[in-house]
Amino acid sequence: MSTDRRRRATLPACTALLATLSLSGCGLLGSGPEIPDRATLSKASSVGEAGGMETLVEAAQQEGRLNAVAMPASWANYSEIIARFEKRYGIDVTVENPDGTSQDAIRAIRENRPEGKAVDVVEVGVAQAESAADDALFARYRIERDQDVPSERRDPGSTWYANYGGYISIGCAVQYMRICPDTFADLLKPEYKGKVALSGDPTKSNSALSGVFAAALSDGGSFDDITPGVEFFAKLTDKGNYIPVKPTTESIKSGKTPIVINWDFKNSTSWRALLHTNAQWAVAIPEDGVFAGYYATAINRRAAHPAAARLWQEYLFSDEAQNLRLKGFARPVLMKPMQKAGSLDVIAAGWLPRLPHDQPVVPSSAQMTKASKAVGDGWGKATEQSP
Repeated sequence: MSTDRRRRATLPACTALLATLSLSGCGLLGSGPEIPDRATLSKASSVGEAGGMETLVEAAQQEGRLNAVAMPASWANYSEIIARFEKRYGIDVTVENPDGTSQDAIRAIRENRPEGKAVDVVEVGVAQAESAADDALFARYRIERDQDVPSERRDPGSTWYANYGGYISIGCAVQYMRICPDTFADLLKPEYKGKVALSGDPTKSNSALSGVFAAALSDGGSFDDITPGVEFFAKLTDKGNYIPVKPTTESIKSGKTPIVINWDFKNSTSWRALLHTNAQWAVAIPEDGVFAGYYATAINRRAAHPAAARLWQEYLFSDEAQNLRLKGFARPVLMKPMQKAGSLDVIAAGWLPRLPHDQPVVPSSAQMTKASKAVGDGWGKATEQSP
């Protein structure tokens, strides 16, 4: 009889007495229950099916690794979340293409990679999550706090869960502006010529697409019609206000991108990064285009490390990780139940940008998909710079 490497404990006494003791006899000497094999863990749709939380943790620690993609360190406090997860469980987290988009993350899951190299977990916009779930790219896994997540923020089949969200905002480098803009309408003013940047390419980036959507709401559009948003950026381009440059901390400090349309948690992170420099950064959520969005987490159906992937999913919905999101200025999906339970970091919550009015309805995945197509069809022409 060979030694089972998946056992929680290997007793020297069992090794010495293999000739006379059965496996159950070794069990009587104190070994714990068996850790499920990889095939079983890959199909586990809950902690219970993985053998319980203690077993899931040990299985994940045996795997020792977690392969992630497109999770920037400065985005919604991923740097601290990853560091805490690694320290708590002794699991190394590798993030490939950290500055990639939701599109890049889905593409990485679709790739047929060698054993051990497959992506384990992704974070994408909700629209991309629903599309990927329809294509059966994600594993079904019901987190322990499933019922704490609002029904509209999770897949009924438990393939993805929204983890945090934000509001589209306008960031402004005060030292370069006489007056900072507070609304989308302000951005059309002549004093902002050559100064307005978007967070990326809206045909590829969920945050940039959301910025165009917010502009649409400010200019007669709706969740079913993003065209006014594309037309808004065409106006900005015609006036010379829009610059097709992806902003960075350095481009903000230098004045190359003094006005940035991005999620409030990203613009607020820029404020923190600039806090001890000569730059001053203000963040406003425009009252004429209040737009909220969420990011979803999911497990690859073919994850290289299925236990670590499931443990990561559980950790992201713990009070600790949700409060770490809040420290990164992102609004955790469990904010309300944590407030009620008294476990929310109220100091971190107090640093969130002020909302001009109540939270709006978040667009559906079908509306986001429709918007993405409309932007894809018209963005290049709308923002084409004159020679």
